[in-house]
Amino acid sequence: MMESVVDIIITGKNFVMNNIFYINLVLSIIIVFFQRKDPKSVWAWLLVMYFIPIVGFILYMLIGQDMHKRRMFRTKEIADELNTVIRKQEERIYKNEFKSQESEISEFSDLILYNLESGDAVYTDDNDIEIYTNGEEKFKALINAIYKAEKYIHMQYYIIKSDEVFDRIMEALIKKAKEGVEVRILYDSMGCRNLKRSDVKKLNENNVMTAEFFPAFLRRLHLRINYRNHRKIVVIDGKSAFVGGFNVGKEYIGKDKKFGNWRDTHFKITGSAATALGVRFILDWNYAAKENLFQTDKYFENMEQEAKGSNAIQVISSGPDSNNQNIRNNYVRLINKAKNNIYIQSPYFIPDDVVLDALKIAALSGIDVRVMIPCKPDHPFVYWATYSYMSDLLSVGAKCYTYDDGFLHAKGMVIDRKVACYGTANMDIRSFKLNFEVNAVIYNQETAAKLENIFMEDLNQSTQITPYIYANRPFVIRIKEQVSRLLSPLL
Repeated sequence: MMESVVDIIITGKNFVMNNIFYINLVLSIIIVFFQRKDPKSVWAWLLVMYFIPIVGFILYMLIGQDMHKRRMFRTKEIADELNTVIRKQEERIYKNEFKSQESEISEFSDLILYNLESGDAVYTDDNDIEIYTNGEEKFKALINAIYKAEKYIHMQYYIIKSDEVFDRIMEALIKKAKEGVEVRILYDSMGCRNLKRSDVKKLNENNVMTAEFFPAFLRRLHLRINYRNHRKIVVIDGKSAFVGGFNVGKEYIGKDKKFGNWRDTHFKITGSAATALGVRFILDWNYAAKENLFQTDKYFENMEQEAKGSNAIQVISSGPDSNNQNIRNNYVRLINKAKNNIYIQSPYFIPDDVVLDALKIAALSGIDVRVMIPCKPDHPFVYWATYSYMSDLLSVGAKCYTYDDGFLHAKGMVIDRKVACYGTANMDIRSFKLNFEVNAVIYNQETAAKLENIFMEDLNQSTQITPYIYANRPFVIRIKEQVSRLLSPLL
């Protein structure tokens, strides 16, 4: 019996080895003709299969195949209410009746309309915004807000690590849960692989509800390496919300020697936009936890809050289940509308042709285009692909910088001291198409000016990548760039 099994294995192995060319050819045809992908991605995967036959196809099945475009998240229980607000705002824009608290923001009515039409992004103009660029300050504000919660706390992070930072947050969450506050935590399975099961169990035992987005097979094998939920959202009582780049872990407060100081951008939003972020959380929670929160009115009682702030905001989302790349398209529209300057910060800069061409045209048109990236990699292939794109920008007169005071993780853009788009999305193809992301488009000159000033302050801690510096980079770096750039459609 054993000998027959061995014979079968040997025969199968010999068949595969003798016919590997034809097997690989058939698998390549499957990629080309049965998957609707960008041609660059197809060629990149074919190259991988050429060098590592069959194994390359297995990798493709794990991380490269397109997710079926379907509506994973539905809002039917509140669709009528949302549609009423959206249609009214659209009608005002079509009739040229749209008015902003700031006259200069009215020129962005076409972008506001696009977000209404494409992403059901309600426009609210009563929001206060606090900006955090330091992890300790952000987590202190978050924990203080948790302790003030009266009804519910909805928390969602891509990465949660079981360490001193989460211990502080967990202590606050358990305390509020014991007081009768509803507490929910949604976390991404792959991003939170360093979250201890014992911590999840402790939360559940203390009435904190948890849900895992795209859980791993047998708790270890992640069959969906792409399509991760990269959003970081906390909503408290529907009145205030946090969104931005900080995950949960000690490295985000500068206690990881590898990265040192962690420079990020995170917002605390108080106003009606908090409800919009709440809707985004509930959409994700409903899918992961199979609990329909849209049937409960209390999570939407603050949709029309008493106006306090002056920041106009639209909360926009992107994901592989979306028909449109809403965040990418917002970046493109803002680039095209800029008249004076475009300032971008991103840890990963791997733009598609549309974004790259828009930036090139802007720079060649005399607009001050500046892009800031980290000085060190956290993912080597992605970093060197990022660095290779500095050449494209330098060739048209844009200014490029590496942030030297630790690790830059801020993600966003500000133009003309008028409008900013910040959140969880990097300036790369993965964030545009493959991950679930959320950004806030902020139409407010005061807040845009603050973000621009922060960018300018960061320049004092940065090194400009001049054409001379780039041209004289070491040969080893050139090789890293070329290999990484070639694989960039896969990163």
